[in-house]
Amino acid sequence: MSYANPLAATGQYDFRSDTVTRPGEAMRAAMAHAEVGDDVWGDDPSVQRLEAYTAALLGYEAALFVPSGTQSNLIALMTHCQRGDEYLVGQDAHTYKYEGGGAAVLGSIQPQPIENAADGTLPLAKLQKAVKPDNEHYARTRLLTLENTISGQVLPADYVRTVTDWAHGLGLATHLDGARLWNAAVAANVAPADIAKGFDSVSVCLSKGLGAPVGSVLAGNRDFIKQGRRWRKMLGGGMRQAGLLAAAGLYALEHQYTRLADDHANAARLAAGLRQLPGLSVSQQTNMVFVEVDAAVADGFGAHLQANGIMVSSIGTAQRWVLHLDVDAAAVDAAIAVAQRFFDGDRA
Repeated sequence: MSYANPLAATGQYDFRSDTVTRPGEAMRAAMAHAEVGDDVWGDDPSVQRLEAYTAALLGYEAALFVPSGTQSNLIALMTHCQRGDEYLVGQDAHTYKYEGGGAAVLGSIQPQPIENAADGTLPLAKLQKAVKPDNEHYARTRLLTLENTISGQVLPADYVRTVTDWAHGLGLATHLDGARLWNAAVAANVAPADIAKGFDSVSVCLSKGLGAPVGSVLAGNRDFIKQGRRWRKMLGGGMRQAGLLAAAGLYALEHQYTRLADDHANAARLAAGLRQLPGLSVSQQTNMVFVEVDAAVADGFGAHLQANGIMVSSIGTAQRWVLHLDVDAAAVDAAIAVAQRFFDGDRA
């Protein structure tokens, strides 16, 4: 099955994120024909199917469909923790760095940030040191959160097993921000449930990589999800005829999950091409390519890409290129050719 970029005819390719994908005709048809009900009342059959399917896929008793990954993670934190509790989290993790401080602002939950190692892990020695004693002077350490993938990197399975066992041994709960868990599973050639193993809850995105227009799913045991449903309502995440969106998510899981391997292959193809160019330092993890551009040409190179229809995410000299179903191998080759022209002196 071909997944052509809808912008390809204009010569534009969007590598900014795997959230920019557009639903194809088959996904739109699934949405148009979805059975719907009122999900706040618990009687939307399409939402029920998505929740049951995702829970089974991840190895949990139950699941909850929510509008966004940010809300899904926040619901998990607020369900695991009470006011004045603390969660252990990486400094580069979305639940600490990129979700608006919601745990602290809305949940009165204190983050205890820990510097991520180069491979994305949180060193066990640092975790051990961060746990607070049972003393009224301290926030109560209640939860360990990890992210997989993180910056495109897959956490080592042995590491995950070690730290989740350690956390449970101390009576801490564990939560996984698995926004790109699907990429981790495909890269490691294991089932999604294997990536989620060891965590009391996991949040997964449907609108990254998989290509659904919106939505995430939070999975856990039945009691956890029952509590989470209450927080979802309080946070404004209760949707009515949400089956239209759930149908897109279910289609994505059933038809667009295994093709993530194509994104990883295209990322490797892009990285290999960019490595041939002077002034670029390139690394690649799963569906992400990270490029450090020589400061002397960074502004010009970025402007050249943009002027030639290649959209990337950049901060200063650092670029991130993300592969997804709307940028295929032909798009990768076109992007490499545009980059090559810059270094050949053709900067029109």
